[in-house]
Amino acid sequence: MDNITIYHNPKCSKSLETLDIIRSKGIQPEIVHYLDTPPTQTEIKRIISLLGCMASDIVRINENLYDELDLATATEDELIQAMSEHPSLIQRPIVVAQKKAVVARPPSNVLPLL
Repeated sequence: MDNITIYHNPKCSKSLETLDIIRSKGIQPEIVHYLDTPPTQTEIKRIISLLGCMASDIVRINENLYDELDLATATEDELIQAMSEHPSLIQRPIVVAQKKAVVARPPSNVLPLL
């Protein structure tokens, strides 16, 4: 099994459930506490590519910061920059394995990667 990385928020129940699922399969993932160590814009672009989506698909629109930064009309590049500067805007958890990634909402979304 290739390395698995979880972009994890230990205060998020979905992130904790996802981590439990991964570990229940005997896998010890690399855990990135992305709020403490925000991904770079390049890393976010890579994750978006692996997810096969757009930045607007992984930004948390219900975060107060989304409105405060007036991101509703932001371009994809502006959203990527905002997520890099304010990682609380990134949907969670995101799990990367091999050349694929999923947003584990619900946590069972991670199962195809394991």
